[in-house]
Amino acid sequence: MSRDREGGAFVQSQRAGRGLRIAAWVSVPLGLVLVLGAVGGIALGGGLDGERVTVRGEAMRPTYSPGERLTVMQVGEGEIRRGDVVLVGVPGRYGNAPVLQRVIGLGGDHVESRDGVRVAVNGKRIDEPYVMRDPLGSTGSPYDVTVPEGRLFLLGDNRPNANDSRYFLDEQSGSVAVSGVRGRVQEERAAPVAPLVLGAFGALLTLVGAGLGIGGFVAGRRPGAWLR
Repeated sequence: MSRDREGGAFVQSQRAGRGLRIAAWVSVPLGLVLVLGAVGGIALGGGLDGERVTVRGEAMRPTYSPGERLTVMQVGEGEIRRGDVVLVGVPGRYGNAPVLQRVIGLGGDHVESRDGVRVAVNGKRIDEPYVMRDPLGSTGSPYDVTVPEGRLFLLGDNRPNANDSRYFLDEQSGSVAVSGVRGRVQEERAAPVAPLVLGAFGALLTLVGAGLGIGGFVAGRRPGAWLR
């Protein structure tokens, strides 16, 4: 190769190397930012305002067993729904310790059980596949209440062994104040898809940027070192 051609190749190689290095300087930091953002998004999405609690008693079997760890998320009073399992504190009950119970009735609801087993809310029987029944077939006492406004009627899923609203009917129909709810049990869920995709793209961009950086370093060397 002539000296002029070798010099031209060297200049072209230097330009190519510089371009690859610039691309690497952009790609690698951007990729790392995307990866870190994805990790933070997954972490925040799974634990924002969350409280980890351990199930202590039998009242919520078979849905939740003693020793099971649950995540309880803060929830506004207006966001509580029938069927939610909530962590609630009731002054004067349960040794003032918070308990897990299921929301059956909201303020204004008419809740009744004519046989102590089947429950109806506002005249409609509710389906409760989560409930543990007494294996001996015994029933509880019938009840018929209207839940005061701003309060909740709560039952445990283990109906034969749950000290719930049924046993405090002389105290505002057994209801508890909505303000006593500390949070709602958060069902386990998969990590959000968007942060996973973003993280994967960030990781790919980082790897590509690293490859470009290596290529830029090699291309920037004097051609004679690798053309001969």
